[in-house]
Amino acid sequence: MTVADMNRLEQAARISMGEFLEAESSVETPPRADNGLAKGLLLALTVTMLLAVVWQST
Repeated sequence: MTVADMNRLEQAARISMGEFLEAESSVETPPRADNGLAKGLLLALTVTMLLAVVWQST
């Protein structure tokens, strides 16, 4: 495969991905309802890890 062939393939892939990304960006994403739950789980995980570190260091 020559460099020119690779350049043509790369250009075709960029054009194809550009069309895909444009179509994807036109679709509205609904707001995430589980954002509070994710924050709570992250906080619980952080507290659990901190307690484990404190417990191991004593």
